[in-house]
Formats: sequence, C-alpha cells, structure tokens
Amino acid sequence: MVRVLEGEIPNFLKWIGHLETLLYRLLGINPHEDMSWRQYALALVSFNLAGIVILLGLLSFQSFLPLNPQQVGNLDLGVALNTAVSFVTNTNWQTYAGESQLSYFSQMLGVGVQNFLSAATGITVIAALARGLRQNQVSSLGNFWANLTRTTLYVLLPLCFILAVVLLSQGVVMSFRPYAIAHTLEGTTQTIPLGPAASQIAIKQIGTNGGGFFGANSAHPFENPTPLTNFLEIFAMLFLPAACVDAFGRMTKAHKHAWAILAVMGLFLTTAIACSLYAETHPANGLIEAGKNITMEGKETRHGVVSSVVWSQVTTATSTGATNASQGSLSPITTGVACLNMLLGEIVFGGVGSGLYGMVMMITLTVFLAGLMVGRTPEYLGKKIESHEVCAAAIAVLLPCGLVLLGCVGSFYLEAGRSGIDRGRFVGPTVMLQLGRFR
Repeated sequence: MVRVLEGEIPNFLKWIGHLETLLYRLLGINPHEDMSWRQYALALVSFNLAGIVILLGLLSFQSFLPLNPQQVGNLDLGVALNTAVSFVTNTNWQTYAGESQLSYFSQMLGVGVQNFLSAATGITVIAALARGLRQNQVSSLGNFWANLTRTTLYVLLPLCFILAVVLLSQGVVMSFRPYAIAHTLEGTTQTIPLGPAASQIAIKQIGTNGGGFFGANSAHPFENPTPLTNFLEIFAMLFLPAACVDAFGRMTKAHKHAWAILAVMGLFLTTAIACSLYAETHPANGLIEAGKNITMEGKETRHGVVSSVVWSQVTTATSTGATNASQGSLSPITTGVACLNMLLGEIVFGGVGSGLYGMVMMITLTVFLAGLMVGRTPEYLGKKIESHEVCAAAIAVLLPCGLVLLGCVGSFYLEAGRSGIDRGRFVGPTVMLQLGRFR
C-alpha cells in the first residue's frame, strides 16, 4: 500500500499501469501535480458530492436502465437519497432489500462502484495525513486523483478479485440470469434470488462497507454459505484497517508508534469479544425457559453462537455494518459492547482509513493534555500541537457525538421515531430508550 501511494508500483502489478495511464488521459489528470491541503480537500469533497448525484440518478431511474431482468421499479426519492449518501460516505446503512428493490445494474454500477471509491477515499486521507506529519514545511500533500486511482486499481481491485473467486468457489452466487422459480414439496412456488453477488460481497467486506447484496446481508446463504466464507469475511473486515495503521507508520517513519496504535486497537477488540462471548454463553436466568437454553435465538444455525458474537463485535469495531445474525437477538451486555464500539467513534480499527485518523485525533488531544500536565510543549511525531490543532481535533471528536444526540432527540418529535422503539425489551440503543421516557 505504501509503495502504491508513493507511486512505486510493485512489478507484479505494473501490467495494470496501462489502465491507469488511460484513465488519466480520459479525465485530463496530471498525476504528478502536487496539491495543497485546500486543493486536496476540495477535490475530495467535490468528487464525493458528484458520486452522490450520480448514484441518486441511477437509483431513481433504474427501471429504464439495462441489467434489470426482474423489472424492479425506481426507488422513492427519500430511499434513493438515503442510499446514495450512505454508500458514498462508507456508512452503507440500508433502508432497502437488495434482491427486491435494486436491479443488477444499480447493484454493480451504483452501489458496487461506491463501495470501491468510498474505501479508496479513506486511504487517500491517510496518505495526506502521513505526508503532512512527516514533512517539516508542508507545501503539498500529493495528488488526490492519483492516490484515489492507484488505491482502487492496485490495492482494492486485486484483493477483491482474489476474495471474489474464493467466495464463488464456496457457493456465493454470481449470475446475470433472472431469478429462479423453485417448486416445493408442498406444491407451492418459491423465488430464488440470484445476481452478481460474489464481486460485491468481496468489496463490501474488504472496504468495510457492509451493504449486503441481499436484505439479510451475510446471514443469507448465498452471501455467506460456509464456515470458510464466514472466516474470510470476518478477516476481510479487519485486513485493510489494520494495514492502514502499518502503512501510516511506514510513511511517517514511526513504526513503533504504529504498532502501539495497533496494539491498543487489538486490546479493545479482544476485550470486547471476550466480554461478549462470556455474556452470550452464560445467559441470565431470564433467558432460560423451561430448562431450554434459547441463546441460539436469532443466531445463524450454520455457524453457531461464537461466530455470531465475533462477527457482531468485528463489524461494529470496523464500522462495517455487515451482519451474519440478528443484532437484536444478542444479550444485553453483548449489544451494549457493540454500541460502545460505535460510540467510541469506531476507532477500534474502524473503517478503511477512517479508524486510523479518528485515533490520531484522540492521540492529539491526549498529547496536548499530557503536555499541559508536565509543563512541556506538546508534540506529535515531531510536530508541535498548538491551539489550532487542538480545536480542530476537539471539534472532530465532539461533533459526531453532538449530532447523534441531537438526532435522537429530534426523532422523538416525530411519531415515526417514537413508534420505532420497542419498550418491552432491550432492542434499540440505550440512549434512545432513556430519551424516550422523557417525551
């Protein structure tokens, strides 16, 4: 990853260079042009805004586009906008069922493309951050377009191709045919959804996207059919976020610091998994009825309790959002730990790139406070931490928390928000349940 970001393409990938050069020529990009931080940020934001508009258009007019054998209609404007913003920002919150509401064209050219580009965008931010920290006088942060193109072509595409082939060999579907109609033993018919799923499942996991091809996500046997695919999909969620930390250390020449960050992330994750496994395998008396242990309720019977618990913690720690079991069926402690992963800002590995620069913001605040306590000018990787950096880091840490709380409070002014809470059992986040009592 470091060699790709620095423009030193490994020999075994240089054959892709012709495609890279062609893209630069078609788009009129000079990959050797250095950008200031303002130019870099403007290019990043404008590119993603354009992605929202394009994806919104695809979803709103998919009934008129090719690769739609099931003749699915256009998405409502609200759902289309929600989906476009969600996938472009690597949030991948789904308010639709992919097998019944999206065409093959929308899945591949819309959602699938943004799965690649949103992950690549996170890595381009890491590249800019590392270059800014390693230079004494920061005049340029590289070229956003070159970083984005190279990350997509040389890192994401090869990894996803390998994983997609393995998933395909295990039974994940990859087809452009219309859905199959099966006749059951009871004499009824059942629709078997198909589609080009293997390729999208690969990038959804590697890019920490989480948007499933089918509505049941990785609990669907066509997305996650065997124990091997289950293991590989869990591993894929952690692979690139961890690699980003190591790449950051190599680019800043601070290997030991990067490994310290990785150790902290690993400690958080292993603790979360250990607590959740204990809670899920030692249920409270209220979860045992008539001598029957019901801890398998909502879990994936093909993979078991342990797999479901590990997946739930990895997916929330990496901000992926993919699921292989019902999150609402986890025990209160397991659900609480998963919520804690999200409330931490998903810095425990986090998304591709985003977890690391979220952790760097936390480190910035910590270094500043430690410097005040010992009476020394705070520094981070040779850079002085002053009021401007502290204010920016504080805003970045506090703003998401404020927006979440304001959003929760605002939702209770709407009947839809109030009716979405099940007061009979622990289902939603604790904050929403508590706020609901004061309406």
